[in-house]
Amino acid sequence: MKVTPLSIPDVLLIEPLIFKDERGFFFESFNQKTFNEATKQDIHFVQDNHAESVRGVLRGLHYQNTPMGQAKLVRVTEGEVFDVAVDLRRASPTFGQWVSAILSKENQRQLFIPEGFAHGYLTLSDHATFLYKASQFYSPDHEGSIRWDDETLQINWPKVDRFIVSSKDSEALSFYKANTYFN
Repeated sequence: MKVTPLSIPDVLLIEPLIFKDERGFFFESFNQKTFNEATKQDIHFVQDNHAESVRGVLRGLHYQNTPMGQAKLVRVTEGEVFDVAVDLRRASPTFGQWVSAILSKENQRQLFIPEGFAHGYLTLSDHATFLYKASQFYSPDHEGSIRWDDETLQINWPKVDRFIVSSKDSEALSFYKANTYFN
């Protein structure tokens, strides 16, 4: 597995070793020991989530506050998405900055997003299947959301015919009004 830090170095792009032949392909999508060694992390995932979306669906920017903050390992098994992580750690030199990566079935890349980040993605293909592991269980009492189109963050979302956003995400708070509790 190849691990590449992005411009926010705690967010890691992970490229698995893929074996291809005339039958198709095979790769190990997750191995706890290999993951911990390659990322120099001691993360244990407790929940897997699965979402399907159509072109233009934008989910996020979601996070869970301490003590239920979630690290995530995200990937796409069908289609293509523009994936975003926003640093919410107030003591971080990259606080308020964001990074992105294109994740797709074709490139089989994964993104590791540590605790203390908001996360969201935009579906670029006609259909996408999105899977992710979380290091904490979902806790509605600790969840938060930041507007996807926040003026402070200025995320450069790719152009699509229309953005399809849930009412919950449309009503999310701005970056500076969001209740984030990360050091």
